Amino acid sequence: MDSGQRSAVRHVVVEADRKGQRLDNFLIGQLDGVPRSLVYRLVRTGQVRVNGARAKPMQKLKSGDEVRIPPVAEKPARPVCLPDGLVADLKRRIIHDDDRMLVIDKPSGLAVHGGSGLHFGLMDAADKLGANLKPVHRLDRATSGLLVLARGHQALTELGRAFRQRQVEKKYLALLHGRLAEDSVVVDAPLAKQRDGSGQFRSRVSEQGAHALSRFKVLERIGDYSFVEVEIETGRTHQIRAHAAHIGHPVVGDERYNEVKRDDQAPRLFLHAHFLRLPWPEEAVFSAPLPDELGQFLEQLRGHRPSRSD
Repeated sequence: MDSGQRSAVRHVVVEADRKGQRLDNFLIGQLDGVPRSLVYRLVRTGQVRVNGARAKPMQKLKSGDEVRIPPVAEKPARPVCLPDGLVADLKRRIIHDDDRMLVIDKPSGLAVHGGSGLHFGLMDAADKLGANLKPVHRLDRATSGLLVLARGHQALTELGRAFRQRQVEKKYLALLHGRLAEDSVVVDAPLAKQRDGSGQFRSRVSEQGAHALSRFKVLERIGDYSFVEVEIETGRTHQIRAHAAHIGHPVVGDERYNEVKRDDQAPRLFLHAHFLRLPWPEEAVFSAPLPDELGQFLEQLRGHRPSRSD
């Protein structure tokens, strides 16, 4: 009989898009493969705590709640085979590294976590980037740019609180279909997450959704496109992509939110997290330049194809 390994105690902070989720369902998502009966037993015996207090399985969670998840017997982890060169590439993408956090320029196409049909994610390589790293926030698999990984429980708690309390300044670069009529557009439209016909998650504007606010600033109009900087005050799932589609200017290369088939020949989703201002442990600013493949696509749209000597 394989008794497996026992995990360590974890303290998980509930993210905004999990607001209203029942505790039992939240735990099932956190404890992959653990029977529901064991989840209920852990809650009933007080081993699971919410903000330090005992809880009931059907208790609704709030954004910012801290859930204590006790050690449980786990099946031995399936060996993960990372592609050749991935770790070396990620090390080259490190923007900042200290004893509290690591900031990395995540490449497009790499999910933060594996699973759901993905054989690996960035966190499968995290132990080769440094010890005790946990993601503070998320980026879509197709989105590139700045991602913060915390070192240790205190850093995860403090940085997570800064994100939830909207003390972090986050800006993205995006290319939108169509020419925005105004130089600045504010989209204040609540978003609700739901599954579409293919079983994938999508965010849609809904009065029953969570508050979401995005500020689009036009940097350049190129033909029938708008190159913009987007500042988000909230961090909902697919927020920029959903808001851009809502105002009729979907992000170039976004097959999920662009309902009209377009032959724009974009190399990928044109969305890049290029700027972060963090308030903890002291104020710091990080930036990541637009990836080469996106910059080259912009040059093609401008009608200038740079030579190799450019």
